Amino acid sequence: MITYIKAQRMKQVLLISGILFLMACGASKKEDAAGLNDKKAALEGLKKQKTELDQKIISLEQEIVKMDPNAVEEKTKLVSVTEVKLQDFEHYIDLQGKIATENIYFVSPRGQGGQVKAIYVKQGDRVKKGQLLLKLDDAVVRQSIAQLETQLSFAKNLYQRQQNLWNEGIGTEVQFLTAKNNVDNVEKQMAVVREQLNLSNVYAEVNGVAETVSIRVGEFFTGSPQAGITIVNPSNLKATVDVPENYVSKIRKGMSVVVEVPDAGKTFKTQISLISETINNISRSFVAESKVPGDPMLKPNQVAVVKILDHQSKNAVVVPVETVQTDDKGKYVYVMADEKGKKVARKRQVVIGEFYSDLIEVRNGIAAGDKVITKGFQGLYEGQLLELTSL
Repeated sequence: MITYIKAQRMKQVLLISGILFLMACGASKKEDAAGLNDKKAALEGLKKQKTELDQKIISLEQEIVKMDPNAVEEKTKLVSVTEVKLQDFEHYIDLQGKIATENIYFVSPRGQGGQVKAIYVKQGDRVKKGQLLLKLDDAVVRQSIAQLETQLSFAKNLYQRQQNLWNEGIGTEVQFLTAKNNVDNVEKQMAVVREQLNLSNVYAEVNGVAETVSIRVGEFFTGSPQAGITIVNPSNLKATVDVPENYVSKIRKGMSVVVEVPDAGKTFKTQISLISETINNISRSFVAESKVPGDPMLKPNQVAVVKILDHQSKNAVVVPVETVQTDDKGKYVYVMADEKGKKVARKRQVVIGEFYSDLIEVRNGIAAGDKVITKGFQGLYEGQLLELTSL
């Protein structure tokens, strides 16, 4: 009995000890987490103080240097410079367009069309104006011609007989004129039917290449684009582009254009030859066209980059776009100045114009001969000592 009681007390002691141990571990983890957060907060506070102190130090150093240049040893900044030279500057509106042809001809019959009996051209063939392309069913017309030929032969026979009688003084003038008139009427009908027979032949109206031949023998030909023949003249090409509506006041006929066809490796200088009079309701754009010379490498619907020249300046001051920075007073650049044998940075407020590619036009603030800092200008301040680097 005593042994049992001791065992029970031992279990209770162990259970209490375990509970106390778990509570201690939980408290320790909470303390560790709280301590970590405190340390993170302290670190952020110190970083903030360091940043503020660094700014104050730089500001004080600049003020001291202005008052006593020998009081503080300034840090020298490695930079690269580019001397400003006057040059021509051009700004383009870059748009994606396509190559098209000025002459796309959809072959059509001169009459109402008919069933195709023969096709004399295939896709890709070069055709000449007047070349026979299709032969339509002409059985009914030929039957009419055969009937008229019989009627004409009979009418001429009667006319000849009546003329012989008239020459011998037999018969009346009315009979003679009626016979002659019958011959004339049948000949006129024959001429009309022969013209109808000629309508069964479909000819090319222009020179070019048979771009599509989508009609087959036995089908009814009316000249529709879905079931017909399309002739393209590859010698008369143009670049077409959809110009956004916001450029409507800038684009005009005759403006210089550079057309680049990347896939063909071709570049052409041309002009805007046509501007559409309406704006597309969906795309809010209008069409501009520029003629390009014929080239075997160019195909209709080929992608083209159309660059429209909308601004150009002669003898302009230009600098790399990345060198122009912004502050509360506007745009500025840093230039290198030689002062008392030292190279120092000077801040120049500038008035900018257009920019294109990696260059920007500067209309006021710097001039030819100024040395613009093109590398290492980040973090510069007014009057900082500079050292040139070849990098």
